[in-house]
Amino acid sequence: MAQTLTTLPPSTHEFADIIHRLEAGGSMLPDTPENLKQIIGIYKAYAVPMDFYWRDLLYIAEQVFLNPLPFFKYFLPESYLQRHNHYAGDDAVLRIWRGEATAHPELLAFIAKGKTIPGPKIFHHLLHDRINMEFAEACMRAMFWHGRDMGIGKFDAYLDTPEYKANAERAIKAYFQGNPIMLGLYRLFPEMFIEQVRQLSYYANLGLFWEVMAPVFLEMSDLYDEGKITTVKEAMDFLVNGIFAAAGRPIYHHVYIRGQCYEIVPESAGFTWLYEAALPYVEAVFYRTAPFRGTKSYNAQAEQVPNQQKDFHYGILYADVFPVGTAGIPPTLLMDDMYHFLPEYLKEYYRQHCRGEDDMLIQLGISFQRSMYNVTSAVIQALRTALHYPLDDPNPEHLLINRQFYESQLDRFKRPEARLRDIQRTDYR
Repeated sequence: MAQTLTTLPPSTHEFADIIHRLEAGGSMLPDTPENLKQIIGIYKAYAVPMDFYWRDLLYIAEQVFLNPLPFFKYFLPESYLQRHNHYAGDDAVLRIWRGEATAHPELLAFIAKGKTIPGPKIFHHLLHDRINMEFAEACMRAMFWHGRDMGIGKFDAYLDTPEYKANAERAIKAYFQGNPIMLGLYRLFPEMFIEQVRQLSYYANLGLFWEVMAPVFLEMSDLYDEGKITTVKEAMDFLVNGIFAAAGRPIYHHVYIRGQCYEIVPESAGFTWLYEAALPYVEAVFYRTAPFRGTKSYNAQAEQVPNQQKDFHYGILYADVFPVGTAGIPPTLLMDDMYHFLPEYLKEYYRQHCRGEDDMLIQLGISFQRSMYNVTSAVIQALRTALHYPLDDPNPEHLLINRQFYESQLDRFKRPEARLRDIQRTDYR
């Protein structure tokens, strides 16, 4: 920090202290042992359901596809539970997590037993004793809805091209081969079917994104347990390295119909993980999403939501976790999923600071918010590395450009709803 502050005058930004911390290579989240314990515990608790999310998203995109009555889309077949993650296991393309490539053992145990008693999947499903895929689908819909307005990557624009429509049409006709009713509906309403395929391409996009993030979070948890991640900055740096390591992984959408693969978004299109999945995910889900259902009117005359999608501010970085999880994507569903996989040290921490077991969901939601500010910090630092200058650059003009970049990023947290101010305090519980 000393070199930066002696080269540039102190920032006059509202969040000057945080900007100086970023300029020193740190995170928006204060670097304390308590914060580290919270975020690493949450990364572990998030990674296990995420291992289900990415598998089921790909299953829906690749196999369920346009099933008009997808009653069992949340019932993962064994082939997808055994599907190898490309970033774990001995045969990994790039081994990030040292664990197994198949579904996480804790996930398999939960699927078998749930939180009630062992029984058929349908029994657990009807009791809502399962992983809440509705949360994953809400994240996907946020990416789909905001995609055309974000100006990030070229994936969304590709979904309007003649090439994409031709690929989708081949898959639609093959899927409904021998079904004159559905083929007739397709001829009458072709764009309705194409729009459903576009959404399914976002299922694949998000599934491929989370396939990377699950092993990243699991490896961070293991390193923390081994005493090899000891600071918030080290946790953020691990995320930055993970972002760059996976940046070029292909983003695609393949559909499998009667044993034949139909490439709707082919790998040859050249879409990559960082620009077509990771950055759109952070923008759409962390920042924007949409108001929690029932809390705002979309009537234009009521003026309860911004006129422009770019001004939406309902993501976890702005969420009021206390009453009902009033961010756009219902974090209460995710909080319930994470609750089943909390490491013991985080449970003990919550026992010390909670108002009882019922308060634990709220507390882990707030820890999740802290952890996502750390992820956002990693994204900001990765973007600065990719777009601007090193933190120890000797040129003051370059450091000023870095400063302006950080200030523009933190301008988004000037809104009163932003929780950046709150996460600076240890009593934000």
